[in-house]
Amino acid sequence: MEFLFQDWLGTPVWFWAAFVAIVLALTAFDLGVLHKDDKEMGVRESLGLSVFYISIALIFGLWVWYAKGADLGMKYYTGFFIEKALSIDNVFIISLIFGFFAIPRQYQYRALLWGILAVIVLRGIMIAAGAALVQEFYWTLYIFAAFLIITGLRMLWTADHEPDLANNKAIRWLSRHMRVTKEHHGRHFLVKEKDERTGKLVTAATPLFLALIVINIADLVFAVDSVPAIFAITTDTFIVYTSNIMAILGLRALYFALAAMIHRFDYLKYALALVLVFIGSKIFIGDFLTESGKVHPGISLGVTFGLIAGGVLWSLWKTREGGEAAQNV
Repeated sequence: MEFLFQDWLGTPVWFWAAFVAIVLALTAFDLGVLHKDDKEMGVRESLGLSVFYISIALIFGLWVWYAKGADLGMKYYTGFFIEKALSIDNVFIISLIFGFFAIPRQYQYRALLWGILAVIVLRGIMIAAGAALVQEFYWTLYIFAAFLIITGLRMLWTADHEPDLANNKAIRWLSRHMRVTKEHHGRHFLVKEKDERTGKLVTAATPLFLALIVINIADLVFAVDSVPAIFAITTDTFIVYTSNIMAILGLRALYFALAAMIHRFDYLKYALALVLVFIGSKIFIGDFLTESGKVHPGISLGVTFGLIAGGVLWSLWKTREGGEAAQNV
C-alpha cells in the first residue's frame, strides 16, 4: 500500500483516489437513486440538489485547507467560485441548445448527466496538458494571462449578444455528416430506422444525441476560458482539477433552477468579464510589480468573490418583480 502515499502530479495518490471515489459516489447516487426514471425536475428540487452539491464542494475545500494548507485552500475556493460563476454562463448556452433542438424537459437531465461525465474526462485531458506545458515552459502562463484579458474585454463588448445557433458551423456540419432522425425518440440517443433508399435498418442519432454533442463542444469552448483562469491562480494540478470538477458536478442540478430564471442574471456576464481581466492581470502584477512574485491568494479570493457576488446582486436588483426593462416595454 506504499504507492498510495507516493506523489502523483505533486499530490499523494490517496488524495486523488479519495477525490475519484467522491465523484463516482455522487454520480452513482444521482443516476441510480435520484434519477433512475426520466422526469422533469422542478425548481425547488433543483435548488435543493444544488445546495447539496455546493455543500459537498465547500466541505471538500475544508479538507484541502486542512491537508494542504491555507494557501492552497484559498486557491481551491477561488477556482471553485470562478468555475461555478462561469458555469452560470454555460447554463444560458445549454438552455439555447435544448430550445434549438426542442428537447423535452424530462429528457434534458439525461443529456446533462452524460455530458458532465464526458466533461470530467475532457477537462482532465486539458488540465493535464496545461500542467505539462506550464511545468516545462513557465512563460506559457503569460500567454494564458494575455488570453484571459483579451477574452474578458471581448466579453464586455459582446455581453448583450446572443449566439446564432441556426448558423453555427459546428451544428451545420454535424447535421450534414450525421444521420439524424427528424423526430424525438424519448430518452434514446441512438435508434434503428429504415433507410429510405435501401430499405435496410441503419443506426441513426436522435436530436437528443445531437444536443449532447453540441453541449460538449460548447463546454470545450468554455474550457478554453476557465482552465487558463484556474492556472492563473495556481499551477497545482490537484487544485486545478478538483476545483473545476467540483463546480461542474453540480451544474446539472443547478441547470433547471437557473434555466427558469436565467433572465435574472443579465449583468453577471459583465462581472465574469471583469473576473477574467483581473485573473489575467494578476499574473503580470504578481511577477513584475510585487516583491514576493505573486498576489496573495486571499486578495484573489476576495476580489473574485466580490465581483461575482456584486454581479449576481446587481442583476437580481435590476430585474426584481419581473424586471424593470420588461415593465417599461
